[in-house]
Amino acid sequence: MTKLMDLKIDFAFKQVFGKAGNEPILLAFLNAALKLPKDERIASVEILNSEINREHIEDKASVLDIHAKTEQGVHVNIEIQLANKFDMEKRTLYYWSRIFSAQMQKGMPYSDLAKTITINILNFRFLKETARFHTTFHLYEDEEQFPLTDVLEIHFMEIPKLMDKWEQRAVNPHDNELERWLLLLEADDHEEIRKELEAIAMRDPVMKRAFDEWEDLSRDEKKWVEYESRRKAILDEMAAVREAEIRQQKAREEGLAEGERQKAIQMAKKMLARGKDVEEIAEFTELTVEEIEQLKKQLH
Repeated sequence: MTKLMDLKIDFAFKQVFGKAGNEPILLAFLNAALKLPKDERIASVEILNSEINREHIEDKASVLDIHAKTEQGVHVNIEIQLANKFDMEKRTLYYWSRIFSAQMQKGMPYSDLAKTITINILNFRFLKETARFHTTFHLYEDEEQFPLTDVLEIHFMEIPKLMDKWEQRAVNPHDNELERWLLLLEADDHEEIRKELEAIAMRDPVMKRAFDEWEDLSRDEKKWVEYESRRKAILDEMAAVREAEIRQQKAREEGLAEGERQKAIQMAKKMLARGKDVEEIAEFTELTVEEIEQLKKQLH
């Protein structure tokens, strides 16, 4: 059995879903993700250059995981994020705005700007407000909930929440296309999922094609070198994020501990001023007798 690349690594994901020639795979995923009515489903998709040109030399470079355009002219950006850098909301709005504004040409009316969709596939829990793994956002009026415009659409797909449902046997990839495609991202080292999807691929030619592309990619030694290089970079970045989280948590804990200590010292001073016994103060504040004796000297 071929050892498969992890499709959650953006390099591998782009090779299967975002490579020229693999448009049918991307098309199947988009139609599943966007949940369009049958008469509005996307019929064709063009994979575009993933780099957004800078307008000014000081602009931050933006390289997208997958940037595509449908036959209706709708722009779609798909991003995979393995680690929570706690900037997802602003990050996704930034990418959306860059794609939306990059359409503008000299003399072009604003009305010609096409709808832009961002799809974020996340390997971490993001939205605490819901247990749903797929959420979609638009621009609506606060009170009456009517849309301002349909040009903004943002999706979040949280893999850990999907896997919770898989463990609870609450997903059905045979009938649900989106669950099918997202579970594919976990199939490299999850034998049960892989076998179930391979069975589905027997009657789903696009899923079969995705498996074939994935296996061909995973047999390519040169691609493995690129994949491992990218995978190492991502894992190093995730480790740095985790280390920063640990440092922040430690700093918070130390800050809380120091805050509690200062409260105890203030309480001990008040009790000393009222003539309370040193041992009694030590028992009440959990400071040492030596610390309280030192405070006593300071007060005198």
